[in-house]
Amino acid sequence: MFKVLLFSLLLLLGLLLSQIVPRAAGPLFARLDCPLHIATMTALAFIMIRVGYEFDVDKGRPRAYVYDYLVAMTAAGLPWIFCTLYFVFVMAEPAQRRDSVFWQHMLLLGRFAAPTSAGVLFSMLTAAGLSATWVFRKARVLAIFDDVDTILAVVVIQMVMVGVVWQLGIVLAATVLLLWVAWRYLHSLRLPRTWPWGLAYALALAVSCEGLASFGRSIDSRTPLRLEVLLPAFVLGCMMARSSSNIGQAVEERVMGFVTGCFMLLAGASMPLVGADGAGRVSVPLIACHVAVLTLLCNLGKMFPALCYRRESGRNERLALAVSMFPRGEVGTGVLVISLAYGISGVFVTVATLSLALNLICTGLFIVLVKWLMARGPNQPVGALP
Repeated sequence: MFKVLLFSLLLLLGLLLSQIVPRAAGPLFARLDCPLHIATMTALAFIMIRVGYEFDVDKGRPRAYVYDYLVAMTAAGLPWIFCTLYFVFVMAEPAQRRDSVFWQHMLLLGRFAAPTSAGVLFSMLTAAGLSATWVFRKARVLAIFDDVDTILAVVVIQMVMVGVVWQLGIVLAATVLLLWVAWRYLHSLRLPRTWPWGLAYALALAVSCEGLASFGRSIDSRTPLRLEVLLPAFVLGCMMARSSSNIGQAVEERVMGFVTGCFMLLAGASMPLVGADGAGRVSVPLIACHVAVLTLLCNLGKMFPALCYRRESGRNERLALAVSMFPRGEVGTGVLVISLAYGISGVFVTVATLSLALNLICTGLFIVLVKWLMARGPNQPVGALP
């Protein structure tokens, strides 16, 4: 569990830096924003290329993946619904609830709670020695699917807010096309796959996605043309043909560990700055209470997979699968950034950001709980002695 502890500490350090450095550097920090984002997305892309490379699909059982997508959609939808309702009926003023624009803003902001952080999850489960388990294999599918579902949902919400515009149509079409390409050309392209090439692919994808976003902002800042690097990187890994050679595997694993550590640090450092805009009217203890309840609701919604897959696995493994879906990260942060672009601010954004940060801090505890549940055996009662 040393790697889990190390990665957790790197996440925590990144979170601290995300709040300290921007305030200390002032306007100069704006120059570092783009390079920091590119570095974070490059590390994420490198991890997701590896995940896609190891991903496998039984094309003879497409219905099973439809079921997986429905489970992932529900596991992403319930936290979204819970958090949105909490924003509206607990935190909002009565007058705000009668405003349709406010509802649209809260529907967009509440989506931060939906996506599992695929990069954080896969890295942590691998570090915990669980990469050969049913939980890891199933979580890998569900995490990808709920990230895709979140991307699609955010596009639909934006269409409701600003209308059907070409930028959102491109993102929607690109997402569907990438999923088809991954299915059609699964492990069929012979591309170099050593770590220098992997970093080159990752950097190219990160720069391309950021360039596309910059182009979209130059046209219309309110309707971003943003395709998250997670999906293209995963699809590229899926397309790469596998090699039977194990030469250089030890070096590849060391590089993977180093890049994963960098990603943990950068993911934490990429958290939005918690501002005081609109939050000054709310006391710190009340904000802390909102953060705790919202975080609980986020993770309660993620428990849905524990009710599924009864024919595939026992109770404790299903619980472990649900808990493994708790970690949040890059896509949730992306939703917060999009929300800020639409002018959403105040205590709602502050509480959402702090909730996301709290979930990141607890990632190591989640993985420890997953490993503990796995050690109990598939059907042994959770409270029973071994």
